[in-house]
Amino acid sequence: MKAGKEVSNSKEKIRSIALELGFTNFGVAKAAPLEKEKKALEEWIKFGHHGTMSWMERNSEWRTDPTKYFPGAKSVISLGMNYYTQNDHSNDSSYGKISNYAWGEDYHDIINERLGKLIEELKKLFPNSKFKDCCDTAPIMEKVWAEKAGIGWIGKHTNLITKELGSWVFLSEIITDLELEEDTPGMDFCGSCTLCIDSCPTDALYEPYKLDSKRCISYLTIEHKGNFDSGTPSLDGWIYGCDICQQVCPWNNFQSETEESSFQPSEIGTELELEYVNNLDEEDFKLLFKKSPIKRTKLSGLNRNKEKLGQALNVV
Repeated sequence: MKAGKEVSNSKEKIRSIALELGFTNFGVAKAAPLEKEKKALEEWIKFGHHGTMSWMERNSEWRTDPTKYFPGAKSVISLGMNYYTQNDHSNDSSYGKISNYAWGEDYHDIINERLGKLIEELKKLFPNSKFKDCCDTAPIMEKVWAEKAGIGWIGKHTNLITKELGSWVFLSEIITDLELEEDTPGMDFCGSCTLCIDSCPTDALYEPYKLDSKRCISYLTIEHKGNFDSGTPSLDGWIYGCDICQQVCPWNNFQSETEESSFQPSEIGTELELEYVNNLDEEDFKLLFKKSPIKRTKLSGLNRNKEKLGQALNVV
């Protein structure tokens, strides 16, 4: 009984520190192989739904088993951070819309800094334990672990939905050899709703909970390598990312404004004028997007997106 209390107290201490550092969601899952998810991932890749994201074909053993990625792992701490801001796009077709998540500073920088501070505190509390932080770039199935840790559930649009904040949440993890009390996995509350599937302009959500990246505007404008071909669907006014499936989700009616000022729109704003993009050079691009996640697509990718959007506007 005493050991159980110690495990519970350890978890609550970690939760308290995480919330103080600005994380809005916290949960714990047992570090174990993801057998069902591994099979689904392999099938998804087999059918080419990952597009040009060849990195998803690598490290499959790590991706589906945290004990192989981090030997000795016993627990996965899943963390969320609200990024919603109450801003919007105009209806001006001479501008390309930017996804909400990229309106402010690059979340990788913000969250990695907070994870570093959290681990510093954890090392003081548990000097004999080991910790590994992960944020987006690690071979970890973040949404799966968030669901297993009880933060929320993976919706039909394949995003993680929380009851408190909807899907406007950045995810990250800390894998540790500490044995912590597990949370109850999240339950699916999508019900019979199919708004996200019905609203996707490119039919990227070919089945509930299944996404074909090659038709996803977010993938096309950010992750896709190379030029577009004649079969590439319309970008529907988006130059970087896409939020349509999240915008229509009823659970996002419960969102609240983030307290993280770094996620508020920067001087770049919520959209980019296509003519302005047309006049950018490499030096301008690097300076303007230095602290923005938009730098991921590079100037060549941004120009490619702009050309796709501007073909009917004679600004290419």
